[in-house]
Amino acid sequence: MTEGKDLRIRSKVISEGVNRVPNRAMLRAVGFTDEDFKKPMVGVASTWSEVTPCNMHIDALAARTNEGARRHGGAPLIFNTITVSDGISMGHGGMLFSLPSREAIADSIEIVTGAERFDSLVAIGGCDKNTPACLMAIGRLNIPSIYVYGGTIQPGKLDGKDVDIVTAFEAVGQYHEGKMSDEALHQVECSVCPGAGACGGMYTANTMAAAAEAMGMTLPGSSSTPAISPDKATECEAAGKQVLSLLEQGIYPRDIMTKQAFENAITVVMALGGSTNAFLHLLAIAHSVEVDLTLDDFERIRLRVPHLADLKPSGRHVMQDLNDIGGVPGVMKLLLAEGLLHGDCLTVTGKTLAQNLAESASLRDEQAIIRPLDKPLKPNGPLVVLRGNLAPEGAVAKMSGMKINRFVGPTKVFDSEEDATAAILRNEIQKGDVLVIRYCGPKGGPGMPEMLSVTALIVGKGLGGEVALITDGRFSGGSHGFVVGHVSPEAQVGGPIALLRDGDLITIDSETQQISFGVSEEELAARVQAWEQPPLKVKSGVLLKYAKLVSSASKGAVTDL
Repeated sequence: MTEGKDLRIRSKVISEGVNRVPNRAMLRAVGFTDEDFKKPMVGVASTWSEVTPCNMHIDALAARTNEGARRHGGAPLIFNTITVSDGISMGHGGMLFSLPSREAIADSIEIVTGAERFDSLVAIGGCDKNTPACLMAIGRLNIPSIYVYGGTIQPGKLDGKDVDIVTAFEAVGQYHEGKMSDEALHQVECSVCPGAGACGGMYTANTMAAAAEAMGMTLPGSSSTPAISPDKATECEAAGKQVLSLLEQGIYPRDIMTKQAFENAITVVMALGGSTNAFLHLLAIAHSVEVDLTLDDFERIRLRVPHLADLKPSGRHVMQDLNDIGGVPGVMKLLLAEGLLHGDCLTVTGKTLAQNLAESASLRDEQAIIRPLDKPLKPNGPLVVLRGNLAPEGAVAKMSGMKINRFVGPTKVFDSEEDATAAILRNEIQKGDVLVIRYCGPKGGPGMPEMLSVTALIVGKGLGGEVALITDGRFSGGSHGFVVGHVSPEAQVGGPIALLRDGDLITIDSETQQISFGVSEEELAARVQAWEQPPLKVKSGVLLKYAKLVSSASKGAVTDL
């Protein structure tokens, strides 16, 4: 539900309306005084949870946000919503719940904020689905709001080298290949996650945090400030104060999250070499604010934005390293100077993006993380939209770190991630193969599971870049190699990927943006005639509701169309 801008102080419905006595009585029980009823109510949406290091510290950040709002004239109330750990849910049935959790988080924030009639909102997130979910809720509600990213984890250390969660997934592949002992694998397990914060590379959490900052929905520096930094707690207090200023000025999320703001987000994601999940999430956020964003916009922007960041998973560095040399503001300052960003976009500071960046430090002169614009890693963004007879609605490939742009090979087709994983472990996938994993889309999964375990096994077995992987599912931001996901339409609804058979010759070309398979029109027609839609894999509960409602990945896999 979207409220109009004329409803300036929503909480007055509670404090001064016809039901004011019982409403006020209940608020007194949680600590409100007579003076509090004269103040704007600030909702503080916390995604705190002990189930993941990404979110284990957010209760303290929510408390600091509460203090900031209270100290500057607000009446704040903290409420919680769920989160899941993408890393822990990876590689088994738990991953089916990951993308649906985005909808549950967004819905729950919308429900609580709408029911309690908060005047403004600060939402604090950590793990992958938190950022898009919070921004989706903020977009739907359209009350003055700020997003705070809980921050990135520090890298672990092993044998003098930085390690992270993707190191652990790839170590499993090395272990199965006989290249790593039990003891060495255990050392990796004990080293990769040293404490609080979201996964450290340019994976989905950091990608979406950077996108949120580029859109102007966070305070400057939010996306690259580490979770345990004192600056993160200071940011939360400042957010509690600033959201009241937004309310006073009448600045609303839809004033900020414009089409130009989304173009800024895509630009930063391309320059940083972010996760393919940015396609799903930015499309979903755009839907929540009624901005017309399509896959074509991503491709249009990709062609003019160079890939500059040497960041994991395909590079060497992590977000904390980037923060140490100037962070995401430093990168945006570089892009703005080149004319690649819309500097006149409004932000939650009440200033334009250009005004914010004028106050930010430039990237350090001597650093090896962000390449000069005239010496990029790639001249164009590495996240490529592909189309062809295999993906009429589009598919997404991540080409960062790849030395080849074209892959042609025969298919080995699997109808589940489990069957594909077993085949990899049996050494049935060989150099030159195109591994296809289907019936893993939003409806078919259901939940469009990530394939990090599969891609990590491929890399761990020394086949990275030697085997292509195509799926109507999706990939973790930690995945790398020659991988294509989000194939649309998905197999469950009869998309062409459902018609593939072992041995079909697949062509993937990132230069021509082509993804196709070579069969005659007569053969294709025969396969269409023979195909029968399988029943949904679930019979009840949240996944059934999700599977029935969810849209195509090409539209952001949203459930409120």
